[in-house]
Amino acid sequence: MSGHSKWHSIKHAKGAADAARGKLFARLARQIEVAARSGGGDADANPTLRTMVQKARDASMPKDNIERAIKRGTGELEGVTYENITYEGYATNGVAVYVETLSDNRNRTGAEIKNVFTRNGGSLAEPGAVAWQFARKGVLVLDKSVGDEDDVMMAALDAGAEDITDLGDTWQVTTAPTDVQTVRTALEGSGLPVTSVDLTMLPSTTVELGEASKAKSVLRVIDALEEHDDVQNVYANFDIPDAVLQSVYA
Repeated sequence: MSGHSKWHSIKHAKGAADAARGKLFARLARQIEVAARSGGGDADANPTLRTMVQKARDASMPKDNIERAIKRGTGELEGVTYENITYEGYATNGVAVYVETLSDNRNRTGAEIKNVFTRNGGSLAEPGAVAWQFARKGVLVLDKSVGDEDDVMMAALDAGAEDITDLGDTWQVTTAPTDVQTVRTALEGSGLPVTSVDLTMLPSTTVELGEASKAKSVLRVIDALEEHDDVQNVYANFDIPDAVLQSVYA
């Protein structure tokens, strides 16, 4: 199992804690608003909105919260207008970082994100500097107890999935962003329940961090970025061996 993937598992655990204090719900609401504003409030006709709504449901976000976020996005309810802004930079050890934000004040967010990078030993880069190292993908995770590789592969590939990866305790199914819900429906229709679904940016190459000190310095940048209220997602191209990652979060 790659350390990068295990780090995402840790992030899911952190996400559960975020949900308990409402932080995750606030981020999901923004994402739903923006998806509804850009593609309409009908989830059946708006794949991005459909994925965001399902993600909110998976996180046990109340139905009323989801509906209000859609209505704010379509203009049926008054709300703040958020703008999608991405930032690119480097953590320590040459690790590429791609940051997605939703902001109502571009100048404020830009200055604060730059400060987060600098304060934690990283650096903000020009647009395009690292984006080429990532590709937008849909990712579905299934617990290994639901079935063997052949079962998952047959159902997923027949529905249009691109790849299936063994992550130790789980299977990771990778799809084109527009195929996420189709593949999820096919898997669950085959009796293979999906643990989590997300739209993500997967790196084409990774930087291995085999020492705890290097891992800590990179994760310090990532964690600080994720704490910012405007930040929705942070992607990075590091790979940390399990033993090192476990020592960092012990």
